[in-house]
Formats: sequence, C-alpha cells, structure tokens
Amino acid sequence: MKKTTLILGCGDIGTQLGKQLIDTGHRVIGARRNVGALDGTGIEAVALDVTDEAALAALPDADIIVYAVTADRFEASAYETAYPTGLKAVLETFGARENKPERVLFVSSTSVYAQQGGEEVDETSETDPHGFSGTLMREAEQALLAHDLPGTAVRFSGIYGPGRDRLIRQVSEGRIAASNPPMYSNRIHRDDCAGVIAHLIQLTLDGNTLEPVYLASDCDSAPLHEVMAWIAKRLKVETPDVIQSPLRRRSSKRCNNRLLLESGYTFRYPTFREGYEDVLQQGGFLSAKEKA
Repeated sequence: MKKTTLILGCGDIGTQLGKQLIDTGHRVIGARRNVGALDGTGIEAVALDVTDEAALAALPDADIIVYAVTADRFEASAYETAYPTGLKAVLETFGARENKPERVLFVSSTSVYAQQGGEEVDETSETDPHGFSGTLMREAEQALLAHDLPGTAVRFSGIYGPGRDRLIRQVSEGRIAASNPPMYSNRIHRDDCAGVIAHLIQLTLDGNTLEPVYLASDCDSAPLHEVMAWIAKRLKVETPDVIQSPLRRRSSKRCNNRLLLESGYTFRYPTFREGYEDVLQQGGFLSAKEKA
C-alpha cells in the first residue's frame, strides 16, 4: 500500500523532499499558503494556515508528518506562531485521531545551541539559546519530544543551495571574513536537507527506531574565512575588504554529524567544496572556461 507523507510548510526544502518521495512511490501532500507554487511538482497541494483549527482538522490522515513551517519574518511573534504554537496545534490535532501518524519530523535549527567559542556540539550538547529564535525553536522541540506521538527533531545548520547564494555574492563583491579569530561555520546543501528527511522517513517505515534528535550538518565544519577564500579562488576574484563575520560571535561552533552518518545517511555534498561547486556551476557564476 502506498504510504502518505504530509509536508506542512511545503516550501523549497519540502518541495525537493516531496519530489524524492514521489519517485520512490509515496503519496505526498504539501500544505502551504501559496498552493500555486506546487503546480507541476506531482505534490497534492492543500492551502493551510497552521493557526486555523478548522483547516488543520480537514487535513487527511498521513503515515508521516513533516513539520517544515517557517516564520514569515524575523520577529518573536512570528516565530512563536510558526514553531511552538503551530507545532503544538498539529500534535493536538493528529494525536486525537484514530489513525495516528507513525512519526512526526520537525525541521529545527542549530540556533538552539548557544555555544560560541568554536566548541564541538552534537545531539547531547547543552541547548541554552540566548535569542528568541533559538528559544522558541527549542520550545517547539520540547513540545514534540514530550508528546505521545513519536517525534524526531532534525537540527539543520546553515542551509545553502540554489537561490541561497548570499556568501557567493559577498565574495564576488570583494569581501571576506577575517581569518583570526577563526569563526567556525556549519552548512548543509538544500538537497541534503531533503535527503536527510527522506532517509529518516524510510528508516521509520522500515521499522527502525529513530533517535529523538539528529544534528544535520555536512562533514566539514570549516572556518568561514576558509570557505570564502575557496569561493574567491573559484571565482578568480580578489577579496581586499575584510569584513566583520556574517556570523555573529554566538554562532561559532563545530557541528558533529556522527549520529546521522551512523544511521546510514550518505551526503550528496559532504563538504562546502562539492556543494558550492554545484551552486557556482548551476547558478551562472562561472564562465565556460572556469567550469572546465
């Protein structure tokens, strides 16, 4: 029997995930405000505002729920609505149904960590975020893990990929982060975000036990200066303008993805080099000669 995955907040990552799942025989329902964006994807589109109780109640049953809702602005009220309030409403709705989902996967963030001195962090590390974004994300995680429905939070680090090329544009304008003190950055390509979730869904459906939290970041937590210097070399540009790091000091940490690798996931883009090479090639940043 075909399995049904319901993706709430079916944006860029959700759409890539949905396409992958459809290719493996899933029925995929994508819920979002602008359903027109899902035209031609093969994903069944449903209009949804997670604050609308009637709309939540009207959603179909699903074997897997992926909660990938994003805040529409960087404000505490928007984060409150999108994360703890929205996720709690979904858990209440589906937890009361006769046909309950096998697992709820929550797209979380490494903003839940407060470490800022280059420390290594993993799923067991302390989470004591300072800002409202990490605090509210952590509250949503706690609500999920305390609920009767089986739940897993996936903490993604800095997501990049097609259309997420701010770092490339900064370098192309001649800017680069300082080399000292080293500011460690963590990344994951958009396609690996979708791949990780698809992997965890398959593990669930195969009867495997998932951990409550996975840290999803690539295999090279490199200093930001090193990443930008590599991009500059590929673009063949000089970077005379040393800037204050785009990362705030509280963000300097090194994410350990050992648990995810041990679960059997293989990264399509294991380091920033493979990932940014793809973005450079596909995004028109390189000349034909440079592509060679």
